Parts: sequence; structure tokens; C-alpha cells
Amino acid sequence: MKQTAVEWLIQQIEKDSDIIFYDRNLHPYQEYIEQAKEMEKEQMLDFGDFIIDELEPMAQNREWVEERYNYFKSE
Repeated sequence: MKQTAVEWLIQQIEKDSDIIFYDRNLHPYQEYIEQAKEMEKEQMLDFGDFIIDELEPMAQNREWVEERYNYFKSE
């Protein structure tokens, strides 16, 4: 499973310090971390919606789809 940017940042901070982020009862910034993860998720979903909207007209064109398929096969 790939790491998100927020997960990577947490890992780097934990490596470089004595801070442990995943103990919700002890860490005062856990709420901010969860909010950052949620914001990151929303950005990814918004980007997905944008891509779908941009590609939909092209994907309805059978010739365009076939060209993309042939290109993909040749890689």
C-alpha cells in the first residue's frame, strides 16, 4: 500500500524525534493529523472527479479509446 504525504511526514518526524503520533491519548496534535489526512483524501477525490470530467468526452469517442488502448499495449 502506498503512503500518503501525511503518513510520510509523520514517519519522518517520528524517526527524527521522540514524538509518537499514533497514541491518541498522549499526543495533542492527533486531531490536526486526522484533519490533514481527511483534507488529503478530499483533494485526491476532487482530482479524480476533475480527471473524469476531462476525459469523459474523449472516452465516448471510440476512435480515441482505441488509439489509447493501442498506445497502452505498445508500452
